[in-house]
Amino acid sequence: MLNIVLVNPEIPQNTGNIARTCAATGAMLHLIEPLGFSLSDKYLKRAGLDYWHLMNYRTYPDMEAFLQAHPGARMHFASTKAPRGYHQAEYRDGDFLVFGCETRGLPENLLEKVYDRCVRIPMREEARSLNLSNSVAIVLYEALRQLDFPQLSDHGSLTGRDEAAAPWLDYV
Repeated sequence: MLNIVLVNPEIPQNTGNIARTCAATGAMLHLIEPLGFSLSDKYLKRAGLDYWHLMNYRTYPDMEAFLQAHPGARMHFASTKAPRGYHQAEYRDGDFLVFGCETRGLPENLLEKVYDRCVRIPMREEARSLNLSNSVAIVLYEALRQLDFPQLSDHGSLTGRDEAAAPWLDYV
């Protein structure tokens, strides 16, 4: 199982979307306080839709408590200041993918200590960053790809439940 860590997330919709991604992939979600919202927030619940029963999460009062709970864990820290792309890292089962809050990212004094374990998503120079929930999905799915998508379905099937054919289908 992979682990997603959100350090001081601020926007409930982002965390709800990330919770849904964790539910769909079997990743564990770790939330480090302070949070910019209540876990009972309606926006958080709405973004996660009806997937809350499929996911596991844990909260920690601060980063120190999180680190004490997971001594020796392999961690990758996502940052726009990282020296290499997320696709250049080697991910293993049990790894922790750590993301900072939406407005500030991870603190530089932390990044200085773990710089060799920092990864970034390539983007244009003029772009500040991507949305947090998109960033989590991108890095998580690369880690899952490297692990050959353990216990995830890689195919779908048609249901035949369309009620009526749409007129635009003739143009496809």
